[in-house]
Parts: sequence; C-alpha cells; structure tokens
Amino acid sequence: MDSMEMRRDAIVQLINEKGNVTFAQIKEEFPNVSEMTLRTDLKCLDEAKRILRVHGGARSVQVVIGTDDFLNRKSVRNRKEKQEIAEKALTLLHPDTTVFLDSGSTTTAFARQIPDRSYLIYTTGLSCATELANLSKPTVMLPGGQLNRYSHSVFGFSTIRELERVNFDQAFLGVTGFHPSVGFSCGISDEALSKQTAIRKADQVIALMDSSKIGVKCTFSFCSLSDVDIVVSDGKLPEEFLSECRRYGVQVL
Repeated sequence: MDSMEMRRDAIVQLINEKGNVTFAQIKEEFPNVSEMTLRTDLKCLDEAKRILRVHGGARSVQVVIGTDDFLNRKSVRNRKEKQEIAEKALTLLHPDTTVFLDSGSTTTAFARQIPDRSYLIYTTGLSCATELANLSKPTVMLPGGQLNRYSHSVFGFSTIRELERVNFDQAFLGVTGFHPSVGFSCGISDEALSKQTAIRKADQVIALMDSSKIGVKCTFSFCSLSDVDIVVSDGKLPEEFLSECRRYGVQVL
C-alpha cells in the first residue's frame, strides 16, 4: 500500500471514529499534508462513497445511511465528553420520578451512572436496560417493538402505543444531530416518532449531546430547540448555538 492509500485510509478511520469532522480537524491530524492534497483526498473518498463531504468537513457514511451508526462504534467516540455529560445529567435526576431514557451511547453512559434508588424508568435502549439491570431499586420498563440491530434499540407502533400511556416527569433524549435549519434529528423515522411521543408526554425535556453533533443534519427531525428545556453538553458548544438557547430560554449545562 502506498502512502496516498495509507493516508486516505487514515482519513476514513478518523471520520468513522468521530462521525463528523471539520476540515480544520483533518488538517490538524495531517499537519505535513498540504490543504490542496487533503481536499483532493476528500473528493476522491466522497466519490468512492467511503465518506460524505459536507460544507466545512466530512461525515461518516454510517451516520448518513439511516442506521444512526452501530452503537459499539458510537460508544468509543468522544468518551470523555459522554462521561462529562452523564455526570451533569445525573444532577437533574430525582428519586421517585417517572423517566424516559432514550437509546444511544450517551444515554447508555448516563444509565451507567444512575444510582440505586427508586425510579420508574422506561427505556428504548437495550444497552441502557443492561446497565440498569445492575440496580435493584429502580423499576425498568422496556416497551415492545421492532429491534434496531445497529443502535440496540426498539421502535415502531408498539413502542409508541406503550409510551403514549405514560406521563413522564423527565425525558432524557439522545441526539444524532442538530442543525439550525432542521432542529434535532436522527436517522430513522420510527425512532424520531418515539422521541416525539416521549417529548409530548414529558413535563421536562432534556437533550444529551456533545458538541460534535452541532451542524449535523440527519434525515428525520424530531423536535426544535423550543421543544427542549435543558441541553446537557460538554462545555464546547459554539456561541451561535448558545445564543439560540438563550433566545428560547433553554438552560445549558
């Protein structure tokens, strides 16, 4: 394998690991490669359908194709940020409440931190349920539905019908992307409907997302910033997003 192929493989690996990268991040990872060469690499990788070029950077094709990516791939991305988000989210949780816990790698990190106290927790995430199975005091409910083998979650009509029956004190949502033009979005239609149901049935809506999700536009929108009460992130959100949060009265942790 020549140096060009090795470099392009390394670029694909970087993008797959992070899900979304800016061109500045790519330049930082390859400081000895000219900007023109890197842009040519991205163009060729995009034409080969190994990545997707977007304005200002590139995205992993697994995030784009409607699978929301494999959970085991997502779980190794931005681990430090996910841990920080989980610890912040924990301060919002109160005993003896009814909670919706969405699927995803960040919500799984949060589930891992939940103490052994009295809660009623409905979760669509199998990995979240596995973490919660280590506790004895919470009552954990898994709504029925179709299995998403990629995200290890359940979705569909049965899921929505069961969530419709419950009044949640809090809904903790996983986020695949946020873009000003589409709001919060994910890659699967039925999972977007499940999120919308939980949002409608919850007194307080909390979005858990690291800063890499900003500027990401996925196929299916599930809510706008005005539908969210609190955003829990990694302290690296851009000022434009923070300004919009202030505009809509959204608290940021």
